[in-house]
Amino acid sequence: MKELPGIALEPVSRFFASEVPGGDAPLAFELIAGGRSNLTYRVRVRGEGRDWVLRRPPLGHVLPTAHDMAREFRVLSALRDTKVPVPRTVALCTDTEVNGAPFYVMEYCPGVILHEDLPEGFAETESERGGIARAMIETLVELHRVDYEAVGLGEFGRPDGFLARQVRRWSQQWERSKTRELPAIDALIDLLNRNLPESPPASIVHGDYRLGNMALDVDVPDRIVAIFDWEMATLGDPLTDLGYALMYWAEPGDPPNPLTFGAREPYTLRAGFPNRQELVDAYARASGRDLSGIAFYQALAFYKLAVIAEGIYARFLKGKTVGEGFDDGGKSAEILVERGLERALAL
Repeated sequence: MKELPGIALEPVSRFFASEVPGGDAPLAFELIAGGRSNLTYRVRVRGEGRDWVLRRPPLGHVLPTAHDMAREFRVLSALRDTKVPVPRTVALCTDTEVNGAPFYVMEYCPGVILHEDLPEGFAETESERGGIARAMIETLVELHRVDYEAVGLGEFGRPDGFLARQVRRWSQQWERSKTRELPAIDALIDLLNRNLPESPPASIVHGDYRLGNMALDVDVPDRIVAIFDWEMATLGDPLTDLGYALMYWAEPGDPPNPLTFGAREPYTLRAGFPNRQELVDAYARASGRDLSGIAFYQALAFYKLAVIAEGIYARFLKGKTVGEGFDDGGKSAEILVERGLERALAL
């Protein structure tokens, strides 16, 4: 069988045989579309219907502290018995001799993942669409309620000075990733540093919270089956998660957004989906937190994703990406920075 980029078939198969219950069988690997950072593969036992997911870092241009498989495995394992729906972890491999980089294996969670559009026949009513938004917010509040000490994540991050450190860290990532100078991002960094709000009590932070990172039940659209892509999870300011989710949530009058990756009309414009302010109000009611400074968190989210987009584009230029649709990354970063500036100027 032809090997996929990022998968050393024979040694990975041996790992499955020894470490994954039921993995001692002929395996088939398939790159799952949609991931633009860590690489995600569906792993099947040919002809038997047994499925897992394998996650590993990208093939090249990996930034320091990024793509830490052990951290991702740890937070998923810690959350498995909470109200937060996550895939169950199966095995972690830190031996880079096996596959060229660490990786982990988790259960496969089938469901509907909303990327560019709603699948035909899914969430056809306004009530169902409103239910999806409600579930997204309620689940985020549940994540932020988890006692991170009680689940063994007390040393998972450094909440003190979190926002200032975030601005600084992503500035450093930009310097390592940039493919050209972009003065607008310097202006955005300055505005963020001068308008740092006081954070609420710390919580577990997902870091990339949005509908595109969760599977929804095929028959019950407002039931979240599992939340994926925990590579940026840490302890910190919970409102960063809400700001990030709002960045992906289009409403009427928004300018074109590269986050839609080619969708003609973002699905959140359809009747039944609330607008961003209604999402903010719902989170405020459920969490009891003050959301008066949410513009900062939205600006921070655009800033972070601009840096991520630039890093992906840098990997594309080096020929180190797997998949399609990466050649517009440079323009995407510029648009994201401009959107971030719009929010920051409202502070």
